Amino acid sequence: MTTFVSAHGGSRHLLSLREATRDSLEALLIRAQAFAEGHYDHRALAGTAVCTLFFEPSTRTRLSFQLAVQQLGAHVLSFDASTSSTTKGETALDTLKNIEAMGVRGFVVRHRDDGAVAELAAHARPGTCLINAGDGRSAHPTQGLLDMLTLRQAKGNDFSRLRVAIVGDIKHSRVARSDLQALRALGTGEIRAVGPASLLPDDGTLDGCSVGHDFDAALDGVDAVMMLRLQRERMEEGLVDSLEDYHRDYGLTVARLKRAAPDAVVMHPGPMNRGVEITDEVADGPQSLILTQVANGVAVRMAVLETLLKG
Repeated sequence: MTTFVSAHGGSRHLLSLREATRDSLEALLIRAQAFAEGHYDHRALAGTAVCTLFFEPSTRTRLSFQLAVQQLGAHVLSFDASTSSTTKGETALDTLKNIEAMGVRGFVVRHRDDGAVAELAAHARPGTCLINAGDGRSAHPTQGLLDMLTLRQAKGNDFSRLRVAIVGDIKHSRVARSDLQALRALGTGEIRAVGPASLLPDDGTLDGCSVGHDFDAALDGVDAVMMLRLQRERMEEGLVDSLEDYHRDYGLTVARLKRAAPDAVVMHPGPMNRGVEITDEVADGPQSLILTQVANGVAVRMAVLETLLKG
């Protein structure tokens, strides 16, 4: 898959979905679907060691990667920055190099800084594989992949028929960027981006999208609604007046959801702020695929790990 090929010493990494092609994404999604159905070799990566190198807190992503590694028969090492030598001044690169020296070939990296995973990949040994598990606001490629798998399961593989709304703080969201890259590559018929002006990017991220601030209008007839988490610090930065105002204008309720297509699905990458961007009734309702997304995270990450590390 071209999306995995890196120019750094011939190594293979998954850093973003920016250059992914439709063929490469579809091939990976087909493989992930097979994993989701239980069709895989439990010893595909036997003898391989993978480190979850997280410099930022995580629950779903870390645990699903760890489970994915174990399901493929590999050894998993869990790195916790709060109890590591980074608290004594060791750099992320030195940490990577030391763990590489132990014979670890695969690294799943989450970092708070934009471009941090690509920087590590540039200095990795030939044969070492890095997977971006979320860096800054740049990218979260496996979240984008699991979202596409979830949509594909619900709506079929012809994305050209779909109208998809992405709602909320797109400006600061690495998930939204990866979702947008994947939706474009898969030929999605219409992508609607909606949120307050203060939370929408102006850097080309939304090129090709229908952009607006009226949530109700953006919901009309859509096939999928992808909600984004509102980070509480946005209110502290003055980008949102109040949580109550945000919910009034951009919270997904049962009444609002009725504007979408009757069989529309609801997605959210988590963690959710219930009562802010989404109500309990919607999050736990029959149109919600939020827990399906979580389940698909394991299958997608197994497919990525196998693709990068097998052989």
